[in-house]
Amino acid sequence: MTQPAPQDIARNHMVDGQVRPNQVSDQRVIDAMRVLPREAFAPAGALAYADTDIELGGGRFLMSPLLAARLAQLALARNPAEVLVVGAGSGYLAALLASAGARVVALEEETRLQTGALAQYAPQVEAACGPLAAGYPAGGPYDVIVIEGAVPAIPENFVAQLAPGGRVVAIVADGDEPAGLGRAVSAEAVGREFVAVRAFDCTARVLPAFRRAPAFSL
Repeated sequence: MTQPAPQDIARNHMVDGQVRPNQVSDQRVIDAMRVLPREAFAPAGALAYADTDIELGGGRFLMSPLLAARLAQLALARNPAEVLVVGAGSGYLAALLASAGARVVALEEETRLQTGALAQYAPQVEAACGPLAAGYPAGGPYDVIVIEGAVPAIPENFVAQLAPGGRVVAIVADGDEPAGLGRAVSAEAVGREFVAVRAFDCTARVLPAFRRAPAFSL
């Protein structure tokens, strides 16, 4: 009898020990997390299945497995057909969403998505390159825009990139610190603004591209 590989054992432990006991019940997310090799989306030598963020460099992080799972579940709640992931990092969350059958565009500020793990394990995902705060209107409109990381506020320009009834799923930071408490929200456009409904509280790191410039006072 063939023994499972260590990484396969670790992957199942991640799902059964971290994800399923913590309010993740969407079977699409659970099934995808059992299959996708998270270690391929992490730097060499990283503890890919630990309950922690993993540094990618440049102030960017691969979200902890639980936070990625809960965001994916929130994004998939209405069975979106068109999804944009802003700040896709190494592509793990985009790959999870694509495994559920959505058409996914993954936006980054550099071209690594086109040659990394995302291209290998989720080639159906469209990798786009451009400034994160601008979104990616060329691929829209989207049923869901997922911001993979915390932001001080959801950019108003994302309103025009949503399909009717579309949402933005994001983590809104409670303060200006690079890492701290925040709240995951599902936000719908009302006019030119967003009305956000809190989904759950979490700790997350603010995406560098969205950090507010320091304010000086006399």
